Parts: sequence; structure tokens; C-alpha cells
Amino acid sequence: MSRDIVGMGAVASIGSTPEEIFDSLCAGRTGLAGLRAFDTTKYRAKRAYEIDDRARPGADEPGRATRWLKAAVGRALADAGHPGDLADVPVLVGTTLQEQRSAELWWKEGTPLDTAGLHFGTALRETFGATRTYTFANACAASLYALAMATDLIEAGEADTVVVAGTDALGESAFGTLDRVQNDVPEALRPFDRSHKGMLMGEGAVAVVVRRAAAPGQRVYARLRAVGVNCDAHHPTAPDPAGITRVLRDAYRRAGVGPEDIDLVMLHGSGTPKNDTTEAGVLSALFEPGAGPLMTAVKSMTGHTLGGSGLLSLVMAVLATRRGTVPPVLGLTDPVPEAAGLRLVRHQAAAARIGIAQVDAFGFGGINAVAILEAAR
Repeated sequence: MSRDIVGMGAVASIGSTPEEIFDSLCAGRTGLAGLRAFDTTKYRAKRAYEIDDRARPGADEPGRATRWLKAAVGRALADAGHPGDLADVPVLVGTTLQEQRSAELWWKEGTPLDTAGLHFGTALRETFGATRTYTFANACAASLYALAMATDLIEAGEADTVVVAGTDALGESAFGTLDRVQNDVPEALRPFDRSHKGMLMGEGAVAVVVRRAAAPGQRVYARLRAVGVNCDAHHPTAPDPAGITRVLRDAYRRAGVGPEDIDLVMLHGSGTPKNDTTEAGVLSALFEPGAGPLMTAVKSMTGHTLGGSGLLSLVMAVLATRRGTVPPVLGLTDPVPEAAGLRLVRHQAAAARIGIAQVDAFGFGGINAVAILEAAR
């Protein structure tokens, strides 16, 4: 059973609409810059992929994740021709940090804090009249987990239309934790390259409107064939090849496809050596060496946008199917050995006719999700 994607919205460090972000990816433009959110002298890493929208340089502000969420949802609704009243429409939001940065600023600097504002449902109700809002804190796979729940709601007859979103802003406690647990200090996020040293955080929000079936005359961006999810609980941080293989095969089964049907893979591509080698190794075992699908990793230019990263990759996959173009993996010059047989797009965007795309999202703790979508011809 396919579901129609009829509206999209997104904001990231490299653009304020899905089209702007995709154009930046294809042009090889990165959002990497010197860290703006907080004092860099406390940390080894000095760079991140931030949205440059603060009112005053060097002064952080609360509520940014919520602000981007509202913008992404509003654009997706307008794009779908929806009137904007979500009283009867479930809204599912994936996140890693929610509004953690707002709480940090209250604790550190005494910035006023409205505790109701820590929950995205408050803003969604006030802005769109939403009464059915749900937040998924499933690490880096959160927004694809939310997408899986959307397919369940539609299939069960609980909703005809669902809004799925993801959002995250940099938090100092999360940035500091990552800065201390990574062995090396990455200067950029370099997925699948031998020079990769780890993950750098990015910011952004994304939203899609999913319908059981598009209304007559309504534009359909793509059809969502299936989403597979699992939690293998193998290790707090290290991915498990067996768990990833299981979720991939479950997604294929639900979508009614096989590895030979996949034309494009949007890789998780976190830039951490363990994740890159594991993901590349699993995919190398699934696809015929040198003859499998094209593959790319948007985090090379957006950074790791955390809870919304999977859905952002999916939106970029939708545009790749419509444009017939696959963005490159920025900075990929010397692939890791495990990726030797994979058709990674390098150096510049590649032209391709894409019928079926696969989107990977693998989070800490073995929280895995894979979405399969079909081009709307």
C-alpha cells in the first residue's frame, strides 16, 4: 500500500526551502562554519553546520528548533494546498534534543523560559490548531520512526492525512558530550572517506504531508512504499551489521522490492569510522559490486541534523527522483575499503533516472529505520 507525499518543507544551514537545499547539495555548497552558538574555547571542535539566523552575533536565543518546525510545517501545508487547520490531522515530530537549548540558556544565562514551550505541541496548537501531536525521541532515526507511525495510522484507517516532521538545534550539552567521546577532532563531516574523524552537528527542520491518496488534481511528489524499523540494542554507540541487515530486508519486504530494484540510496553517512564502515559493509553484501544503485550522503554538506536527518534525506531523495540528479558526497576522495564496490557519487552531481529510492537512518542504541519511496511519474 503506497502513501502519497503531497507537500514538503525544510530549512537547513544551506537553504530555507527543499529546493534551495537540493540546489546547494548539487552545487557542492556546505553549511560548515565556525561555531556560533557558544564559547569555542571549552571544546576541541570549533565548527558546526548552523543556521545563521540569530538576531545578534555571538548571542544565542531560545526557541529556534520550534521556530524552524513551524516554518517547515507551514511551508509543507501550503505546498500541499492544505488550508493550514490541523485540528483533525495528526502531527508526528522526530527530534533528538527537542528544545534542550532553551533550557540550557535559562539555566546558564537566566533567559526567560516558558516550560510549555519545551513541548512542540504547544506551538503547533497555537499556530495550526493541532490537537493530535506526538514527539518521537528516537535518536538519529526519529523522523523516519515518525514516518513509519504515519503509515500505520493511514493503513489502520485512523487518518487520511498525516504531517510528519523533524527538528533540532545545537545544544551545548550534546555538543560537549560528542566533543569528549570522539577520539579525533573532525574539521568537517566526511562520510566514507578515509580521512573521516567523526560527526559534527548540524541544524534544521523538515516536514512532509502524507496522504492515503492525493486529491484529484493534487501534485504528488513521490509515493512512500514502506518504512522498516527495529531496535537491536546491540551497543550504546556502535552499529550492529546484523540489526541493519534485518531492517533493510524488512523494509524491502514491506515495500515489495528487492535490492536489485533500488536505484538510489540516501546513506546515513554520519562520518564516524564505525558507522561508515558498518553501513558500507552491509550494503556491499546486499548489492552487486560496481552495478548497484547510486549512493550519496547529504550530511557531508548539512552536518548531522539529528532527529530530522532521515526525513531530510528522504525529501532530498524525492527531489532527486523529480530532477533526475543525485548530489555528490562532498569531500569524498579516498573511500574506505568497505565501500570499494559501492557506486558513491563523488566530485559532482550525477544524472540518473530514479524509480525506487532507499533512505537509511541508524541511531545510537541500534535504533534503525529504512524508508523506501517510489517516483511519481
